[in-house]
Amino acid sequence: MTMMKMFRIAGAVLAGALVAAGCVSKGEHEKMQAEKDQQIGALAKERGALAQERDSLQQQIREMQSQRTALEKQQALLRDEIVTLEKQRVQLEAASRQDKSQYDGLVRNLTEEVKKGELQVRQYKNMLTVEVAEQLFFDSGRATLKESGKAVLKKVGEALKGYDDKLIRVIGHTDNVPIAKALQTQFPSNWELSAARATTVVRYLESVGVPPERLLASGRAEHSPVALNDDAEGRRKNRRIEITLIDKSLAQELQEQR
Repeated sequence: MTMMKMFRIAGAVLAGALVAAGCVSKGEHEKMQAEKDQQIGALAKERGALAQERDSLQQQIREMQSQRTALEKQQALLRDEIVTLEKQRVQLEAASRQDKSQYDGLVRNLTEEVKKGELQVRQYKNMLTVEVAEQLFFDSGRATLKESGKAVLKKVGEALKGYDDKLIRVIGHTDNVPIAKALQTQFPSNWELSAARATTVVRYLESVGVPPERLLASGRAEHSPVALNDDAEGRRKNRRIEITLIDKSLAQELQEQR
């Protein structure tokens, strides 16, 4: 074999080796590229999932912030309500002390009459009522104030007129016995009699210095009994005059409800 022939054979072998080496590198490259593309796809999916999770978390954060803002507003309203309720509590306690003081003062001023059973003093919520039996002020079927009752009524007026923030409501009550025929020309029914008696009391209170703008008069006839009208004792209890101290604001509310 000549030298030239040997060179040709070596060149051919080298060329074949180079060609073979080139084919293997291309296949591995494609495989690596496919694996890389798969990894990229998986990462893209993961990134998308993370983005969705991030958006969901941001939405939850916004909702929680909105809830927190709403709760803060609610807490502020509750604090304001607590402050208002505390003020009302203090005012009610002060009013209660004032009412008790007024009640005690009224009872002290009328102690003698209360002991004699001529009248009763009652307290209900923020109202004070002096209840006087009919016979102390009026004769049966009459609306003229008796002299024996004027001294008591004057004392009642003196005790009541100092409460400038109160109205004085006078209500006349009767039993259910019809008006005697001899008196029906003047008082056709117990309505007229009870209203006339209340008006008489109001006019006398005005005469002893109670401001007229603080006075109210009405008659209830037999329609607000405190006892049964089945016997003399029950009817006696029902024939009465109620003189009540009422807050001006409460009187206005009662007027508006009519």
